[in-house]
Amino acid sequence: MKRPSRFQPHSVEREDRADGTILYRSQHPLGPVAARTGDWAHHWADAAADRTFIAERSGAGWREESYAATLQKIRAIASALLARGMGPDTRILIMSGNGVDHGLLSLAAQYIGAPTTPVAEQYSLIHGAHGRLRHAIEVIRPTMAYVVDADQYSEALALDALDGIEIVASRPGARSGRPITPFEELLKGDGGVDLDAAYAQVGPETVGKILMTSGSTSSPKGVPTTHRMMCVNQTQIADALPFLRERPPRIVDWLPWNHVFGGSHNFNMMLANGGSLYIDDGKPVAGLFDRTVENLSMITGTLCFNVPVGFSMLLDALRRDEALRRRFFENLDLIFYAGASLPQEVWSGLEEMAMEIKNEVPMMTSSWGLTETAPAAMMQHEPIDRSGVIGVPLNGVEIKLIPDDDLRCEVRVKGPNILREYYNAPDKTAAAFDDEGYFITGDAMLFNDPADPSRGMRFDGRISEDFKLLTGTWVRAAQLRLEMLACLSPIAADLVIIGADRNEIGVMIFPNIAELKREGFDLEKEDCGAFTDPLLLGDIHRRLAERAREISGSASRIARAIVVSEPASMADGEMTAKGNLNFRKILTRRNGLLQRLYTDGDPAITRV
Repeated sequence: MKRPSRFQPHSVEREDRADGTILYRSQHPLGPVAARTGDWAHHWADAAADRTFIAERSGAGWREESYAATLQKIRAIASALLARGMGPDTRILIMSGNGVDHGLLSLAAQYIGAPTTPVAEQYSLIHGAHGRLRHAIEVIRPTMAYVVDADQYSEALALDALDGIEIVASRPGARSGRPITPFEELLKGDGGVDLDAAYAQVGPETVGKILMTSGSTSSPKGVPTTHRMMCVNQTQIADALPFLRERPPRIVDWLPWNHVFGGSHNFNMMLANGGSLYIDDGKPVAGLFDRTVENLSMITGTLCFNVPVGFSMLLDALRRDEALRRRFFENLDLIFYAGASLPQEVWSGLEEMAMEIKNEVPMMTSSWGLTETAPAAMMQHEPIDRSGVIGVPLNGVEIKLIPDDDLRCEVRVKGPNILREYYNAPDKTAAAFDDEGYFITGDAMLFNDPADPSRGMRFDGRISEDFKLLTGTWVRAAQLRLEMLACLSPIAADLVIIGADRNEIGVMIFPNIAELKREGFDLEKEDCGAFTDPLLLGDIHRRLAERAREISGSASRIARAIVVSEPASMADGEMTAKGNLNFRKILTRRNGLLQRLYTDGDPAITRV
């Protein structure tokens, strides 16, 4: 099978210390790094003035901003911000999702060193999630806040936490009850400030944005992301994937900018390499994915980023539409998944289609990183034929591995793309680094081949999610969760592995309601937060029993299951803005269901 050749071969070294720890690093030098994100905007405004940088849907077509127009608007907005006294000591809260004005405001703020903090739009649009919005406001203490539509966000804008903060809206509306500054006012600029002098003061250590961590294991923390972190990371990625520099990349992308994957990795990749970012206003969920298909029928990318469920839905759409299939693959250089391992059948299906269309397979890969690592720290940048591998350290990154058994290692990391401190949280900063200055990630990994470090590593869960049974047997909950999601697909949307200080492992299933309805299960049969339909529980029992016959050992055998009837609540902290479950919150809030799971004879329980 023909595979891509435009990549940097893995070249790594492994150093085994006397105390058992392992240092793991790339042997390639780091390429040239821009000093600040504005340098990218200036370069491409000169080198490719008319090329589209950013676009969003507008009516039947697209609103497109060229690189020249982008730089002009960045400078105009930046001068208006500067005239308001804004700079490194002021912050802008962005409450809306992805959009052209959102992107322009972010880059304008970075141009004068004023950090922005994008938060999940659900925090503003869901009444019950306003506590999360208040938390972000209290942490960041912004001078300005932006929404795309003041009427749509009127309930959030009425919060007293926003008193005294200038509100800017692309569509000011009339219902918010607050004074609103139209975004077009910022576009008028201000000629009475020395914009170039302010820009000259911005450097690698200037904070460009303060991102909030997901809050899946604790309250969200602010991560100051400097220009150095963002610019170094784009050099590291392009060093590993040289085709990014060979022709301008293009993406049609929905991934939210309040998260580091969409907002730093993908957004900055286009700006750094003279690419074009077409904002996909669809999402891989029922009712919104059709919009993604419509957008792809109009324009397709040279790169495709998505989460595994998004690729699964895309694969089904491509199978149904030959014209879309050809358009999608004809110029595709990269398929990149993140968030979880891509099911192998989806991986194989995409490979087969690529071979059918162009007789070669694009680079198919993933990487590993965190909000604190800007985000990419490791990447698989040699072609492989299977999912689940996160690769080797990127140039300039050093990984410290602390074995916790013969194969599994705790991961710590050091490099120029790693944060120096959390925002206004010295206690959390002190706890985040070891005595050698390595950031403690809390993740675990395994070498694919302990004898050959160039084969890379695979993710093996969060250390904090592991637990012991009463027998003393360790359960690797993160990996087991992935296995159970595959076992219970498609009826399980997500699940929680349970069993700490118990004799058996149980699973709390958050179902795919649309799939349960399609299968004809009786959702009226429900008892105090759990579904009790015998047919549903029988289907789950059959799957668990079949799996139990194929495995041995209490560390991986699921003996009990319960199907919850109430979705995970973002308002109560059970779900993060990324859609991840906060296991601790769930087990606390649903302690009654947890107790029922281990009560024999309960009609909501299936036991194997």
